[in-house]
Amino acid sequence: MARHGVFIAPFDDLYDPRLLVRLAVEAEEQGWDGIFLWDHIRYRAPVRRVADPWIVLAAIAQATSQIKLGPMITPPARRRAHKLARETVTLDHLSEGRLIFGAGLGSDSSREFQDFEPGADDTKERARRYDESLAQLADYWSGTFEPPPVQQPRIPVWLAGRYPNRRPIERARNWDGFFPIDLPGPEALPEIAKQLKPGQDLVITDPPGADWQRWIDAGATWCLTGWDEQPKLDVVTQTIRQGPPRL
Repeated sequence: MARHGVFIAPFDDLYDPRLLVRLAVEAEEQGWDGIFLWDHIRYRAPVRRVADPWIVLAAIAQATSQIKLGPMITPPARRRAHKLARETVTLDHLSEGRLIFGAGLGSDSSREFQDFEPGADDTKERARRYDESLAQLADYWSGTFEPPPVQQPRIPVWLAGRYPNRRPIERARNWDGFFPIDLPGPEALPEIAKQLKPGQDLVITDPPGADWQRWIDAGATWCLTGWDEQPKLDVVTQTIRQGPPRL
């Protein structure tokens, strides 16, 4: 059975962390399985106000007890692996084992790498740092740092990748799930599923009202209801209050 979550950009109308916490609490009450937040330092125009997802996720973890949570996605190339290890383990403990770590190569469309992480605006260098950071995280989680995560053998890791690139799928096979971006539709999913290992999550996102059953039939294990980069409070609230799709 597939799980259902909400996938929110914490920007503009939804930048207020207290508001996002209230939405998460309501999502849990309505039976949603997860809440996931975009991770950006800034975003391209017309977005202006941006919240830090890690601070928000910590507040959500404290205010909820069952719903899964995590960033979707964090580019490790603009983080320091030792700091990210401490943050993820701390959030895993705070949430009592509900964190899912979503990671990806990241793009530089908002000049986040060019302006804030010199050198990582080069795609090859960003990929090198990405792989290096993932390996370091696994090492830190395995016992190099204490305490270890609540979740064992590690915090679940979903890796993202743009369709139809093959390298992200190959990378994801070493972890716990894959989040394909820019899929043309459910018909593209079975071929991706064949390239993953048994038991790995296959995560998709679509707007409210999507034909979720088609995605599930194609192999999706997590279906995330998402919006664009400027989600409207009333629309998001209405969707959350309707509860997850009944299939």
